[in-house]
Amino acid sequence: MRWLILLCLTGSLAHAEGERPGAFDYYVLSLSWSPSWCALSGDAQGSAQCDGTRDFGWVLHGLWPQNTRGYPSYCHSPLPAPSRAMTNDMVDIMGTSGSAWHQWKKHGVCSGLEAADYYALAREAYVRIKRPAALRELKKPVTLPAKLVEEAFIKDNPELEPNMITITCQSGRIQEARICLSKALIPVPCGSDVVRDCTLNDALLDPVR
Repeated sequence: MRWLILLCLTGSLAHAEGERPGAFDYYVLSLSWSPSWCALSGDAQGSAQCDGTRDFGWVLHGLWPQNTRGYPSYCHSPLPAPSRAMTNDMVDIMGTSGSAWHQWKKHGVCSGLEAADYYALAREAYVRIKRPAALRELKKPVTLPAKLVEEAFIKDNPELEPNMITITCQSGRIQEARICLSKALIPVPCGSDVVRDCTLNDALLDPVR
């Protein structure tokens, strides 16, 4: 019994250490195709992100601290939470202030950065990656191989290689582009547990509203 208690304590301590802010290997920049999210969830929620006047294509889902295997989340941090003004300032690339707040609470606290610095870094990462302009020019829904979306990102971002980006699908639709970046925001190979390559040859891609 004693060895079992010690084993449990050791495991708990190791887990707690893994959740220290700033203790991670690289970032995952997650870009969500807003029309897909709206069709699957946002419309039913009445999200402002899905208002046709907002003109959202690829929005910043988040900048996630990631380890070679697994990732930290909801880290315990003494840093103050972001102000409402900070989250509102992210609406132009994140869709809603609520999304900005959630991303800080789950992922941003694990970066080890102040909230303002984390949001600034997330914006810089978003700006550095070129989103394929051709996808914004769709006039009606199309079906296409998910691989073509990955290839479009690689074409517009020559520093990207196939092992640095993964395209995900949900319910038959293009969902997200996830790009692995170093702490200096340089593209790096993704860990095996990040890769979620969608293999659909007929994934639905809705046009920007």
